[in-house]
Amino acid sequence: MKPRLQTSLGQHLVLTPQLRQALHLLQLSALELEAEIASAVESNPLLDWREDAPIQAPAADAAETGSSAAATDTEESTRWDVEESWYGSSAAGPAGDDDNDPTERLVHTESLREHLSWQLHLSHLSPRDRGIGEALIDAIDDDGYLRASFEDIALTLQPELQCGGGEILAVLRQIQRMDPAGVGARDLRECLLLQLDALPADAPGRALAGRIVSELIEDLPRIGVDGLAEALACDACEAGTALQLLRSLDPHPGAQIGGIASDTYVAPDCAIERHQGIWKVTLVGGPHSRLTIHRGYERMIQHASEADAGYLRGRLQEARWLLKNVQARGETLLKVVRCLARQQSGFLEFGPQALRPLTLREVAAEIGMHESTVSRAIARKYVHTPRGTLPLRQFFASGVGTDGGGQTSSTAIQQMIRSLVDAENPHKPLSDARLAEALKAAGVAVARRTVTKYREALNIPSSHDRVRLG
Repeated sequence: MKPRLQTSLGQHLVLTPQLRQALHLLQLSALELEAEIASAVESNPLLDWREDAPIQAPAADAAETGSSAAATDTEESTRWDVEESWYGSSAAGPAGDDDNDPTERLVHTESLREHLSWQLHLSHLSPRDRGIGEALIDAIDDDGYLRASFEDIALTLQPELQCGGGEILAVLRQIQRMDPAGVGARDLRECLLLQLDALPADAPGRALAGRIVSELIEDLPRIGVDGLAEALACDACEAGTALQLLRSLDPHPGAQIGGIASDTYVAPDCAIERHQGIWKVTLVGGPHSRLTIHRGYERMIQHASEADAGYLRGRLQEARWLLKNVQARGETLLKVVRCLARQQSGFLEFGPQALRPLTLREVAAEIGMHESTVSRAIARKYVHTPRGTLPLRQFFASGVGTDGGGQTSSTAIQQMIRSLVDAENPHKPLSDARLAEALKAAGVAVARRTVTKYREALNIPSSHDRVRLG
C-alpha cells in the first residue's frame, strides 16, 4: 500500500482560552472567586479596584419572578443591607491596601482536594483519566465520601470529555487507593472495607472485621460481642479483636486533612427576597463588583515603546476577558437562581415538604443552557433566603410517583418520614414496613427499602434502636 495525502472536511469543538476561563470562573465558589480575582489584580497591572463604587449589586442584576417592574428605593436599601452584612467588612480594597486584601486573611492549610490532586498528578494516568479524576475529586465531600452520582460527574465533564459509568468507576478505584485510606467511598460499608484492605494481610482480626462490615454492619449496634461470636462461628476473644480493629478505623477519613471545614463559613452568591408577594433574585455584590481597568496604564499604551506597548496590550486583553467572564458568571447565576425561585416557590414559602421534583435537565431546558453549565453554576454556590443560607443543590430533588398520577420529591418524602417518627409512640416505634404503609395511605407509594434509604439519610436509627433510646 502506497502512502498518500488525503483531505477531509469535519467539525470539532475547540475550547478557546476565554471559554476555558469562563467555565473555570463559573464553577468557583464566592470565596474562591475573591481569591482568584485578588491574585489576578496582583499579577496584572491593567486591573485595579474601583474605589468610588459602592459594594452592592448593580440595578441591572435585580430580577423578579413574576413581573419586570423597576426596583424601588426600599428594595435598593434592602439590597444594600443584605450585601453589607456579608461583604461590608471583608471586601477587598484598592491595590496595595493589605488590610483589605482577602488573601491576607486566609490561613492556608492543605485541603482534601489539594491533597488528592497532588497524588493524582503523581500517578501514571492518561490525560483523559486525569481529567476524570479531577472531576471525581471535586465531587468528594470534606468528610471523604463521594455522594454525587456518576451521571452528574459525567455532565460536569462535558463537552470536553464524553465518558460512561464504567470509565468513571475505573478512575474512582484509583482514587480509592490514595491517602487517606477510605477516601472516595460511596457509603460507610465501602469506606471501612477500603481501610481494612489497606492494612497488612496479617493484621489481627482483619479477616473477621471484613466479614462484620460485609454481613453484619447494620446489626452491629445491638448484637454485641457475644452476638458477633455466634453469627461468625468464632470465640468471643476473636470477635472482640475484630471489633476493636473496626473501632480504630475512621468513618470520616476526609476530616484528617485540612483544618476548619470549608462549609463552616459560606458566602452566598445570590439572595432571594420577597417584595409585595413576589420572589426577587439579586446578585450579592463582592470585590468582583469593584473590579475595573487601570486607566493610567491603558493610556500609557499610546506613548510606550513597541515592546512595552505589546506587553500592555496583552495584559489589557486579559483584563477585558476577566471582566467579561465575571459578568457572564453573574448573568448565568441569575438565570439559574431565577428559574429555581420560580420552580420552587412552594419550598421558599412552606419549607422542605413543598419541594417539588426538579432535575438539571429541566432547568437547562427552561433557561436554554446545557446541563453541564447548570451543574457548574450550582456547584459550591449558596443563596440567602428567608429560610437561611442554602446550597443551590438543595433546590433539586428526584421524584417519586403518587397514587394521583403526580410526583413528590424525595426531600418531601423524607420530611414526611421525620414527621411520622416524631409523632410515633416511643415504646412502639414504627418499623420501615409500617412507615411505608403510612406513606402509601397518604398517597405516596414507596418500597420499604426506599424508606430505609431515606431514614438512614436522615440519620434516624432503626425501630430496634429507637426502642432502646426511648
